Amino acid sequence: MIKVFGHKAPDTDATGSAIIWSWFLGTKDVEATPYVLGTPNTEAAFVLERWGYETPELLETVTADDMVVVVDTNNPAELPEGINDTTIIEIIDHHMLVGGLKTSQPINITIAPMASTATVMADMMGDDLETAPDAIKGLILSCILSDTLEFRSPTTTDFDVELANQLAGELGLDIPTYAGEMFAAKSDVSHFSDAELLRLDSKEYEVGGTKFRVSVLETTSPETVLSRKASLIDSMTVVASEDGVDQVLLFVVDILKEEATLLVPNGLVKSVAEKSFDASVNGDAVVLPGIVSRKKQIIPNLNV
Repeated sequence: MIKVFGHKAPDTDATGSAIIWSWFLGTKDVEATPYVLGTPNTEAAFVLERWGYETPELLETVTADDMVVVVDTNNPAELPEGINDTTIIEIIDHHMLVGGLKTSQPINITIAPMASTATVMADMMGDDLETAPDAIKGLILSCILSDTLEFRSPTTTDFDVELANQLAGELGLDIPTYAGEMFAAKSDVSHFSDAELLRLDSKEYEVGGTKFRVSVLETTSPETVLSRKASLIDSMTVVASEDGVDQVLLFVVDILKEEATLLVPNGLVKSVAEKSFDASVNGDAVVLPGIVSRKKQIIPNLNV
């Protein structure tokens, strides 16, 4: 049996893609089971319920006996310890190639410049997508809308838009209405602690010898998060220490205004903001107009 999973801090695309590809492998008579590497965020939980899926089982460890398919990442830091001891069957992703994964045999690797891993999968399926149940089509649509912020993100491709509109038509959904429901679910973070918020949608990256946890909170209600600015800044030191990084960077992305607010707890982050985004920083936060994508606008520009 093949275990299919995405990255830690699972979002809609990581969670949905594991289910989508497990379904597709099943159509080819390959036994596969989706897993998550943590609790899916509130948007992902909404999407699973909307399309009738239970949350996949939590995968805490992997062993040399496991056969796995990795989706929505190729970064070992986002995967379980021991991932290189497993038999990796396939990698499907839409992020930059990081390096560090090792395989025991030649494998299929598909990394394409599309907005979501689910889009890549739909393209790989070809005509088989026509036979997919509505629930799978709903997951693919949800992943596209999530990762493109309803086509606002610069990662959006023409194929993402075309596919999303096709699926929405087949499912009888109005994209703005459905995307609004997804984003409302994503914005409901009131029950998360500060530490949980800082880890909710985050990835570890090293820049110039400095290790960062780059956290992004996409929301239609940024004031809900920013009202906790002081306590979030206090929690950054604790989270950085516990997670073995030098600094947590928190970007609060306003989906509707298409801008991000970066919290600035110290001189290091002030310098990062100024060098990376040509920002003028005064105080403990700075607004970055037009910045909405960690993959295309934040990570590639980080400088220390």
